[in-house]
Parts: sequence; C-alpha cells; structure tokens
Amino acid sequence: MDRAQVEQLLADVADGSLTADAAAERLQVLPFTDLGFARVDTHRAVRTGDPEVVYGAGKSPEQTVAIVAALLAAGGQRPALVTRAPAATIAAIRDSYPDAQVEGSTVLVGPLPQPRGMVAVVTAGTSDAQVGAEATLTLRAFGAGVNPIRDVGVAGLHRLLDKRSDLDAADCVIVIAGMEGALPSVVGGLVGTPVIAVPTSVGYGASFGGLAALLGMLNSCAPGVVVCNIDNGFGAGVFAARVARVAGHSRDRDRQ
Repeated sequence: MDRAQVEQLLADVADGSLTADAAAERLQVLPFTDLGFARVDTHRAVRTGDPEVVYGAGKSPEQTVAIVAALLAAGGQRPALVTRAPAATIAAIRDSYPDAQVEGSTVLVGPLPQPRGMVAVVTAGTSDAQVGAEATLTLRAFGAGVNPIRDVGVAGLHRLLDKRSDLDAADCVIVIAGMEGALPSVVGGLVGTPVIAVPTSVGYGASFGGLAALLGMLNSCAPGVVVCNIDNGFGAGVFAARVARVAGHSRDRDRQ
C-alpha cells in the first residue's frame, strides 16, 4: 500500500462509501507483516514513495517467495523487486509467478507503474550488463522510464558520441563501467544532467575488484558526477528514478 492508496481509503471513509471497519481491515498489513523469519516493511511506500525491496542473497528460495507474496498482498502500485537472487530462487519465483520478469539476478513480480521521466542507463561493455540489468529493472519498478545505451566504453568513443541525442534527452544518466572507470567522466563532460557513476568489479588484477574504477570515478574531473558503491546498480536505479520522477512531475505541472 502506498500514500495515494491510503489517501483514497480515508476519502472513501469520509464520504461514506467505505466503513471504518472495512478501512481498518485493509490497513492491517501496515506497518509490517511478521513472517517469523522476516518482518516485511509494508509501510515503506507510504513513508518514502518507494516500495520495499527483497535482497535475495543469503535467503532461501522459500523465504524469498514468502516475502514477495507478503509484499504483493499488501497492495501498491509497483511490483515486488528482488535483487541478487541466486538461480534456485529465480526458479522458485518463476514457479509461483510465471509472468515474473528476470534480467540477470534481478526479478520483478507484478505490473509495472506508469513511467515518469527518463533515465539513460549507459554500460561500458557487455561484461557490465548484469549491473546494468539491476539498474534497469530497479528503475522500472520505481516508476521511471529507461533508455539502455550499451557497449559504449572509452576504447571506442565514436560509439558513445553516436548516442549523444539519447544522453541529452535523459533526465538523469547512470554510467556503469569497470576497468579504470573513465566513462562517467567522459559522459559528465558531454551533458548537463545529473550523472550517477557505478563502478563494476570487471577488470584485470590491478582493478582490485572494482576499487580502481571506484577511485577513478570519485576523482572525476567532470562536474555533476556522483558515485555509487561497486556493482550497486540497485542504489543507482533508486536515486535516478527519484530524479526522473521529480523532473517528469515538473513537466506535467508546467503543461497544466
């Protein structure tokens, strides 16, 4: 359940179309659902506008499916999102929810909200695709439009320049790269929109599992670049979705 649904519930009680007892029954899922092994935060969407997310690593498939079921039962306008799901967990979710969307280790269950705003998700190479998929599905779950721009690393800058119009059209840009992590600086020098850099653990020995890319991005000479943790496509997706939603809302308000 999210804020808009709570407001509608109160309005229905106020105009007499819903009894107080019926409203109280619908609110029983708030502020959390206690499953014994987990206390599922069903109040997050009311507080922040964004739903709870399931971190799949370290949980059994049965636990993850039960948490997803609790989130869906609580209602809301966004799907349940599972990140870092192992293969067995993905299989269990698909058994229970055949229409689940899966990209890499990220899973969406339920209908997507109407997208607002646009985020370009830029990945340097094919090896960065899994982090890109995590960012992409997170953006969709959190209500933002997505434009994937793939395989445009600095080893062939002509590929990136070919996508200049897509970068300019975005409300926010997520740039995902490993190795030396130079791509966000290049993008930051081309656009005036917020750039979120995500270092990946892709690279040879001296990349130190993404530390070299992280330090390179933190030391970017291009203005307007902020940095997420190594391989954290989810964190970048949440932040970018919020930026895009605000930008989209502003445009809608200007048209009125």
